[in-house]
This record gives sequence, structure tokens and C-alpha cells, in this order.
Amino acid sequence: MAFFKKKKLSDGKWHAVAVNLQKPATIDDVADILARRSTVSPGDVYAVLVQLGGVLGELMATGRSVKLKGVGTFYLKCQTKKKGTDTPEELTADMIQEVRVRFIPEYRRGIRNKVTERTMISDDLEWIEVKDTDEPNP
Repeated sequence: MAFFKKKKLSDGKWHAVAVNLQKPATIDDVADILARRSTVSPGDVYAVLVQLGGVLGELMATGRSVKLKGVGTFYLKCQTKKKGTDTPEELTADMIQEVRVRFIPEYRRGIRNKVTERTMISDDLEWIEVKDTDEPNP
């Protein structure tokens, strides 16, 4: 189940905002679950997961996006200093001030190209309202 609270946003309207009520799942939690669903030991899964971030970073640094079946696609996005330049000749690599990793969850399209399924959203997802919580919403 997933949890939400009602929050009035800057548009003056009330919106549902997802909240996390428990501590984040750790790499150990993920390794244990994956091990139970496969023939691989928790230690082996853990060893692979620990290396995953570095491997994704290396691949994206070579100008590639990374598509993981059942998860989604990771890619780099950069932002230049100030408001850009007037001509392409003025723009140089040292003007890039920020690099971020973006993620698009895997999805499937059906009739009329409409998104019909997102792999990281459970078909059994049930939303439950929580009243007041001071829990941050990362």
C-alpha cells in the first residue's frame, strides 16, 4: 500500500501528495528480496548492486543512455551557466555547471499509443490517506 496526504499547493487547490511513512529500503533489503526471487545468494546480489551505480555512471560518461529491462532508462542532463550564449561558437564545455541523472521508468503502450503499464508501479497499488505527518517526502 502507498500513502498520501492532502496538501494545499501554490495554485490554491488541494492535491494528493505521496508520503513515505517508513525508513527507506536499503541495498540489503533489495538484495534479500532479489535473492529470494532468484537462484542467486543475497551476498552475490549485494555485490552486484553495490557496483551498479558506478557502472551506470561509466556507461553514461561514454555518451550512452542505459536501459534496464523492467526498470527504465537512465541518462545524463546538463545545464550551462547563466542563460546560455547568443551563438554556438561561444558555448564551451567549461560552461556546464551542473550534471544530473534523469530516469524514465519503463512503460508499455497500447491502443492509440496510450501508456497502459509502468513496470515499477504495482497493479495492486492501494492508496491510503494519512492525516498529519511531518515525514519529508523525498
